[in-house]
Amino acid sequence: MSKLQTMDFGGNSLEGVISGTHFSKLSKLQNLDLSSNLLVLDIHPDWIPPFQLVSIALGSCKMGPDFPKWLQTQKKLYSLDISDAGISDIFPSWFWSLCRNVTFMNLASNQIGGTFANLTLEFSYFPELHLSSNKLEGPIPSILSKASYLDLSYNKLSGSISFLGSSAAFGLSFLDLSNNNVSGQVPDCLTHLENLVMLDLSYNALSGKIPTTMGSVFRIQTLKLRSNKFVGQLPSSLKNCTSLVVVDVVDNKLSGPIPKWLEVSLKNLVILMLSSNHFSGGLPSQICHLTHIQNLDFSMNIISGSIPKCLTNLTTLAQKGNSSMKISHFFEISTDQHEFTRNDYEDDATFIWKGGMKTYKNTLGLVKRIDPSSNKLTREIPSEITHLVGLVSLNLSRNQLTSQITPEIGNLQSLDSLDLSRNHIDGRIPTSLARIDRLGFLDLSYNNLSGKIPVGTQLQGFDPSVYGGNLQLCGPPLKKMCADEEERGPSEQTDFINQEDKDELITLGFYISMGLGFVAGFWGVCGTLIFSSSWRYAYLKFLNGLNDWLFVRIALLKRQLKDA
Repeated sequence: MSKLQTMDFGGNSLEGVISGTHFSKLSKLQNLDLSSNLLVLDIHPDWIPPFQLVSIALGSCKMGPDFPKWLQTQKKLYSLDISDAGISDIFPSWFWSLCRNVTFMNLASNQIGGTFANLTLEFSYFPELHLSSNKLEGPIPSILSKASYLDLSYNKLSGSISFLGSSAAFGLSFLDLSNNNVSGQVPDCLTHLENLVMLDLSYNALSGKIPTTMGSVFRIQTLKLRSNKFVGQLPSSLKNCTSLVVVDVVDNKLSGPIPKWLEVSLKNLVILMLSSNHFSGGLPSQICHLTHIQNLDFSMNIISGSIPKCLTNLTTLAQKGNSSMKISHFFEISTDQHEFTRNDYEDDATFIWKGGMKTYKNTLGLVKRIDPSSNKLTREIPSEITHLVGLVSLNLSRNQLTSQITPEIGNLQSLDSLDLSRNHIDGRIPTSLARIDRLGFLDLSYNNLSGKIPVGTQLQGFDPSVYGGNLQLCGPPLKKMCADEEERGPSEQTDFINQEDKDELITLGFYISMGLGFVAGFWGVCGTLIFSSSWRYAYLKFLNGLNDWLFVRIALLKRQLKDA
């Protein structure tokens, strides 16, 4: 196939070893795609390919540990994907000059080390650069700010992010610097980042206040600043970012009240995570304006007051099901001054789920939860919360909530996790709770609950510790048994009496009657055949005749089938 220009075997389950001799006659080849297979490229370091490729896609093909030297012969490259290739080398001196005209480069999920030292290359376009999950160190060079899509997450990069203040970053649409060691403050001048859609600075050592110019990034959809050292309040300028879908500022030192404008201006929010900060004051009723919210987390702050009763306005949580398992975004990135390509990314979120820290991405759209745990909330759990029939997780633990669990709690049929532990809730456990058959995690411990635990497969199947610290509770699975009639409430007594009435039909007389009926019926037929010869002969004659008739019918049926 000496005239072949495009070879695309990507996305299969191909195995085996490929050497340079396989390509020896492909002098016209321009596009090569062997990605997402199980292939090994065993190519000699001195091999000189006969082609000049425009596009190379070899993701998941093992070709390390060194950078493939044959790549330096390719002078027309626009797209390069050698991700997950087992490369544990450092960038060779020739590599970046090779990428001058590249619009797409993916080196993610290797073990590439070293720094960006002496990187002075000027890109001809606004490239899309995927360099995540490597071992890159040192500062981030300002030249990378010219990328349209830049993913440097899960490396060991350090220094400041002052390059964000460069006017050259005006084409940047996607920036992920999460899980590095960058420090200092976010540059105060961000007004030129008008095309930025996703910004993730999570898990670093950034400090200071969130700059007010963040509000000028008005196209931003995802803002993640989790696990840094940010202080002060959320800047009010963020209310200009009306396209925000995800806000995650978990585990910082942010303080002040939860802004009322957050819920009024950011009506498109789907995920709002403010946990592990120093937010204080009450929960504003404006949170009920978040009609699209699916994941609402205020846990581990100093929030006081009562839970708003307007929760029925949380439209998405008040509906069962979801149209999409993922939370995806679509946006355009520049390839040069005149062309744009459509791109997308999927959000992920990390939070406490059933007592452990979990990260969700492919099923994030299914996780509908409210978590204001570990605060100072008081008064009762509003009955309006039972209208949120789409809730999968509700965590109200470690507050100061009082009164009883609303009897309508059983309406939350989608609940997989319910945690009401360490409050001051009293009264009985509602019988409707036993009707939530999806409930996989329950914690009612350390309250003032009393009475018998309602009978239901789910409630008796949990470990007794989920009811611990409620001294007045009794019944399985607890070892403490309830007294007979005195301990039962009126409704329970009625249920018990009705159950006894139902069981009265199955008595000793019932079994005796059934046995006598069987004996009479059996001997009435068999005894007659044994002691009456005429009846016995007639019965046997009938069986012989029936046998002959069946034999003839089967023989005729076989003949008909054979003739057909």
